Amino acid sequence: MVFSSISFLFFFLTLLFLSYFLVSKKYRNNVLLIFSLIFYYMGEKWYVFLLLLSCLVNYIIGLLIEQKRKKLYLIIGLVFNIGLLFYFKYTNFFLETFNNIFNFNLPMLKIILPLGISFFTFQNISYLIDVYRKSVLPEKSFLRYATYITLFPQLVAGPIVRYQDVALELETRQESFELFSVGVKRFVIGLAKKVLIADTIYHVYTNILGFNMSAFSYILVAICFTLQIYYDFSGYSDMAIGLGKMFGFNFKENFNYPLIASSITDFWRRWHISLSSFFKDYVYIPLGGNKCSKIKNIRNIFIVWALTGFWHGASWNFIMWGIYFFVFLILEKFILKKYLKKNFIAYIYTFIIVVISFVIFSITDLNELFSFLKGMMGIGVPLYNKEVLYLLRNNLVILVIAFLGISPFLKNKINSLKKGKLEKVIEGGEIIFILGIFILVVANIVSSSFNPFIYFRF
Repeated sequence: MVFSSISFLFFFLTLLFLSYFLVSKKYRNNVLLIFSLIFYYMGEKWYVFLLLLSCLVNYIIGLLIEQKRKKLYLIIGLVFNIGLLFYFKYTNFFLETFNNIFNFNLPMLKIILPLGISFFTFQNISYLIDVYRKSVLPEKSFLRYATYITLFPQLVAGPIVRYQDVALELETRQESFELFSVGVKRFVIGLAKKVLIADTIYHVYTNILGFNMSAFSYILVAICFTLQIYYDFSGYSDMAIGLGKMFGFNFKENFNYPLIASSITDFWRRWHISLSSFFKDYVYIPLGGNKCSKIKNIRNIFIVWALTGFWHGASWNFIMWGIYFFVFLILEKFILKKYLKKNFIAYIYTFIIVVISFVIFSITDLNELFSFLKGMMGIGVPLYNKEVLYLLRNNLVILVIAFLGISPFLKNKINSLKKGKLEKVIEGGEIIFILGIFILVVANIVSSSFNPFIYFRF
């Protein structure tokens, strides 16, 4: 089940809202837990028991960490979580790599990757480390802990929510009509980003790929890759944050207009913020961060970005993607920093680097990847062709809308108008706009084919 489906919007949510708000506050976590497990079961069937096992083991280890040998229990917890992730996500990758290196023929295992395992594993790990560091007290209630891990808005594609950020809300949160209405607005905006923009751009570049390619065709497809991934993933995060607010939770932001960043360093302060902060707090700083020699600092950055790439998928292109960012982060840190001011050249530089990165991200076959990159440089293909100009003209409106949406310009303009005499008019217009967008989204879902969220595969 996905957020952008009729069954979720009109059946699952309706039943959940009725069940949740009709029971007393004492039982609302129970309702959320039951519906979250149903939500996961609808997509993953019996892997729901793996999810519950993961919750139970980490809950018990969290309690044991309070004991005298707490470091031992932390190690056991890390081995369990990383081992679980490794088995399901990386076993066949290493078997295939071993076969290729040593010319063996070991059979691949029939492993299906559980939905969201990268996200809920990292939440379990962050919880155990925070308990070990005494940043939080271990959760005494298994039902509350299981609710935290399985909470359906962020279960399968983030953001990575830390226990310390929702611990109080799990126990004593306050739902309100105002918070619910803010959540609805945020959810609909995220839904529109996914259905109306990301899915439409997907069809734009698949149509381009159906014709003879030119350098301009490859570049346009690469830009569409980037826009689709941004609107798809940030749209999901918006929906998760919006749903959280409807139930009284305040999840932290996961995106802050990353495609208008003025450097790659700035980009990673804005993109997938929950993942960046996870690696910073639980890998980079424990390794020594930047409070060490230059060589060790470079080593620490390399480890973080190799892991960041590998976290995204068991394929060499993802490792390349992480190392690609490592190279530019090092260049910026030691050479380019003084040249990267907030000006047009810095924005263009960053956008080009990011667009190329998402070509690496999107194409898992290395031969196809290198062929695509050569095409972008015009090697072996014409500079442009009539077909791509025709498709660009026909899809110019959606591309203009997509580019307008990557900056806060429109949002800031609306907020400034709210502070003036037009406040009531703008607020009324927002309600009509959100309702109109929702109707348009539903019509689009009914008439279009299913297109899953990109980050579901991670």
